Amino acid sequence: MAKYMLILRGSDESYAKMMDIPFEEMLETIGRFNDELIRAGVLVAAEGLDDPAQTVVVDYSGETPVVTDGPYGETKELFGGFYVLEVASKEEAVEWAKRLPAVPGSKCEIRRVPSIDEFPQDNEWIVKERAWRERTGQL
Repeated sequence: MAKYMLILRGSDESYAKMMDIPFEEMLETIGRFNDELIRAGVLVAAEGLDDPAQTVVVDYSGETPVVTDGPYGETKELFGGFYVLEVASKEEAVEWAKRLPAVPGSKCEIRRVPSIDEFPQDNEWIVKERAWRERTGQL
């Protein structure tokens, strides 16, 4: 089993289409999909993100970080939320993503989340992180 993140990306147009959907209807549609993921035993985490207008960006391009209001870059493709699934393969993650109830104009990027087991186990920082994960029930 491996973890895959499904990164939901919207555009100004797809966000506008989503705003036309009654909130209760959207909750019902997403809720049914989430319930399928839960019943299949593949859902690890899922979150939507707040309005992009509430975004703050920290830019590390210069000597000192610069903080600005508003989304990073263009608003043509904003990161709107995510799912983390634990599935047998990338192909299975793709199949779930194809079933995701997204509005037209949206996209879903799928990326594998490497396991802590893939890092050098004798590294002091990996040892500390593994201990923290064990203490917090994340391992």
